Amino acid sequence: MKILIVIFSLLFTYCFVKAAEIDNKLLKCLVCRSTIKEIEEELAKIDPSRQIEIGNYRLDAQGNVIHKKIPLAQSEVHISDILDNICEKMSDYVRATYKSNGQLTILNLLSSSGGMNPEMSKVDIIQDNDLNKSLKYYCEGIVEEFEDSMISLFAHKENNIKEKLCMNISKLCSSTDFNDDNEEINESDINEEHDEL
Repeated sequence: MKILIVIFSLLFTYCFVKAAEIDNKLLKCLVCRSTIKEIEEELAKIDPSRQIEIGNYRLDAQGNVIHKKIPLAQSEVHISDILDNICEKMSDYVRATYKSNGQLTILNLLSSSGGMNPEMSKVDIIQDNDLNKSLKYYCEGIVEEFEDSMISLFAHKENNIKEKLCMNISKLCSSTDFNDDNEEINESDINEEHDEL
């Protein structure tokens, strides 16, 4: 009888662990995309009229100091400061799967207005042993490895930064990861339009 209990408990544990396995490559892709989204939100908070002087303090031939003013949101120093603290925001994220299709996602528990994220009703949260600390760890690894590329992309106000960084530069995401994201957005837009009608 004890042997049967041990066998059943081992089988149960194996099945439970197997079901909870997460594709780390996809998880890193999701963290990359969420990190870029958080950086974009932080930069969007900056008043567009705020400018900063950049340049060196050398004199030109006439003895004038050459300075150039750029928006604060495009300052490499300011972007670097944002990158230093951006991964702290990952402590508000959880791993989850959509109830409709079982697709893995990571969600911020809080909406931008400070309330509960409305997407939480559409997902099942995945409980894990590290209390989602790996999300912050992955974020820190991505920022550390690709900091120069991130600063350059944001300083030059590039388009499609998520795709450029997460797919082309870091190779953390594939084109199908972005296609799935677009389909998911389209489905939620359709549902919202349907609800409004």
